[in-house]
Amino acid sequence: MTTPANHTVLFLCTGNSARSQMAEGFAKICAPQGVEVVSAGTEPKGIHPRAIQVMDEVGVDIRPQRSQDLEGIDIGSLELVVTLCGSADRRCPPLPAGVAKEHWPLPDPAEAEGGEEEVVAVFRSVRDDIRRRVEELMDGLGAS
Repeated sequence: MTTPANHTVLFLCTGNSARSQMAEGFAKICAPQGVEVVSAGTEPKGIHPRAIQVMDEVGVDIRPQRSQDLEGIDIGSLELVVTLCGSADRRCPPLPAGVAKEHWPLPDPAEAEGGEEEVVAVFRSVRDDIRRRVEELMDGLGAS
């Protein structure tokens, strides 16, 4: 997929607390010039502390990011909406012509069960999957 410069990519997930925040963090590092990235949620919450923890492990600080409500986003100004969970994909409003949509069906690490290490391992796995996907997406956007 190619995207003209000076456009915005939205990472959308229900709570805007872990998956979309991690995607925004990675994308801000590798977005081509002229491509802005934001994240939002259909039911936003604060950023999940374990998301902050596992992103710190790879040198990406997502503490300054803030959970946003989808209602505060100008959908018509977007180039691409990437949904990262089934609920956001189903609740995503109809998109205007010219706004592309991708769906990445990622598990919610906040629902992981077990001891601390098992839960953190799930967050790391999801983080690494998101990083790979974001890097591929941004490489494609830079090809425009």
